[in-house]
Amino acid sequence: MASEHNAVELTDADLVRRIGSGNSREAEAELFRRMAPRVRLYGLRHLRDQQAADDLTQQVLITTLEALRASRLRDPEKLASFVLGTCRMTVLDLRRGAQRKERLLEQFGADLLAPVQSYIPHLDHEQLARCVQNLKERERAVVVMTFYDEQTGSTVAGFLGVSEANVRVIRHRAIHQLRDCMGAAA
Repeated sequence: MASEHNAVELTDADLVRRIGSGNSREAEAELFRRMAPRVRLYGLRHLRDQQAADDLTQQVLITTLEALRASRLRDPEKLASFVLGTCRMTVLDLRRGAQRKERLLEQFGADLLAPVQSYIPHLDHEQLARCVQNLKERERAVVVMTFYDEQTGSTVAGFLGVSEANVRVIRHRAIHQLRDCMGAAA
């Protein structure tokens, strides 16, 4: 309780010095207690959104704390001015980002909303069945076990009594033959 009472009596300059010395968590807590409502009110006035004001509060207080820990505040008496200036700069950055986003959406938005024109070829299932039937028995087994039964390479290899590397070679050749049979580009 005594430390809380002493923290309340500290001036802004005392808070800045204690935080800069790096040994006072109570001073950091007091900084947050004093400045958070002010920053949030600034955010509500300028951003007109509670969530944005909360985000601004967090960002400004973290920036302020980092600056104080690094002793970058020249005049400790002007802590409130420093926090207000940090609020202004952060809001300006947010607005610039929003404007940049709007310009990009105006420029490229129509492309983003346009339906995707991807080419998905029509698959002739009867032709594919004929092509699979034309494969050699081992190639057909590898293709069916791999793509229809969804078996792993090691399972297929164990079933056929060959190495996994051999299964990969057989599968590669079989797929190449199927592409040629279907008339698809490799």
